[in-house]
Amino acid sequence: MTTTPDPQSATSAPDRDVVVVGAGPAGLMTARTLQAAGLSVAVLEARERVGGRTWSDVVDGAFLELGGQWVSPDQTALLGLLDELGLSTFPRYREGRSLYRTAEGETVAYEGETMPVGDATAAEMERLTALLDDLAAEIGCREPWASPRARELDRISFHHWLREQSGDEVACDNIGLFIAGGMLTKPAHAFSALQAVLMAASAGSFSHLLDDGFILDRRVVGGMQSVSEAMAADLEVHLETPVRTIRTHAAGVTVESDRTTLTARRVVVAVPPNLYTRISFDPPLPRRQHQMHQHLSLGLVIKVHAVYDRPFWRERGLSGTCFGPGSLVQEVYDNTNHDDPRGTLVGFVSDEKADALLELDDDARRTAVLGSIAEYLGPDALAPEVYAESDWASEEWTRGAYAASFDLGGLSRWGRHQTAPVGRIHWACSDTAAEGYQHVDGALRRGAAAAQEVLDAG
Repeated sequence: MTTTPDPQSATSAPDRDVVVVGAGPAGLMTARTLQAAGLSVAVLEARERVGGRTWSDVVDGAFLELGGQWVSPDQTALLGLLDELGLSTFPRYREGRSLYRTAEGETVAYEGETMPVGDATAAEMERLTALLDDLAAEIGCREPWASPRARELDRISFHHWLREQSGDEVACDNIGLFIAGGMLTKPAHAFSALQAVLMAASAGSFSHLLDDGFILDRRVVGGMQSVSEAMAADLEVHLETPVRTIRTHAAGVTVESDRTTLTARRVVVAVPPNLYTRISFDPPLPRRQHQMHQHLSLGLVIKVHAVYDRPFWRERGLSGTCFGPGSLVQEVYDNTNHDDPRGTLVGFVSDEKADALLELDDDARRTAVLGSIAEYLGPDALAPEVYAESDWASEEWTRGAYAASFDLGGLSRWGRHQTAPVGRIHWACSDTAAEGYQHVDGALRRGAAAAQEVLDAG
């Protein structure tokens, strides 16, 4: 793996068959697939590391997964790669009762998947879940824009669609949590019902999103970033090499970065759509791309980590799983590392709640977050040995999390164009995946698909 490009190569770098922009899972899978087919490939990465939105680090002596980390049973592309790379997984701890924070401020313990709400609200949640499951099955995740109902569902926000279906506000808030705060990390009024259906369909069903034992099933021993590190070990990867310009010409493409210039037959851009405008294209991209990219944006979520001397919640027969649609920290999970005697909790603060949290200074944020977790788990949660926050919106080469989604009307209008090559320029990222959308699994699928496009193009 090359990590320090020769500055003298700026004008004399040898040609490659393909240049890949971005060393996240999508870009590395693209390069890995092309290299296995006999092509020469160079990967240019702006950061000082590989992994994209997966990142593992040691903070104050604690190993933390600062980015994407979970593996679910349906993520067969990721599971297959883990086997191929010889990486193992371990299950997330979820034994015991979960906790639910009501709108009235009461914390209630419960078992199973059904939140402890009144019978009428439970019935409405079950009905809404069935509606979303039916829509996910009908519309699917591969071409949701082709559905006869696409325009109808894309013109109404998920917030308002839920309330057209049900007058039970608690049921709507609870159902909305699993796509809005939990996945797209935007307020439910900021994206369409069609975008919500795509999110559900990409996981197999909306019921899968409700089942934390499914969607958050396992973790990779050594962290999810180790998947990218293992792929990169056999590739030519140039770190700290942000690409500034891609020029297309009769012979191929010229990719210009701060530290090197490479020519190739084709280029694969494997970064989130919100970063496309960081690159100048000569000639410019077509009007359709210029318009489409302005209507794709990442959400906002703060991932918080709290490490304790022991997993104290287990002593009380609790799983560490907590939900509260009205709470500052809407979700909490036991995130204890493999074979670690300490206990780790991970929590998430999304969309407008994250806006408010980021207005506070460091100490006030910590106090607010730990106070919210303590509302679930009691005063022991107030004094972790290690506390850390992952704020991907502040990362120059990400600027949000977890993934990009369209604003109202965008998916039906432009969705079919997201992955279409523009001449010799191809696209690969989890943000445009079908199955595995916004997950590492989707990134791998899109990387393999982009590589096949290049191979087919000759």
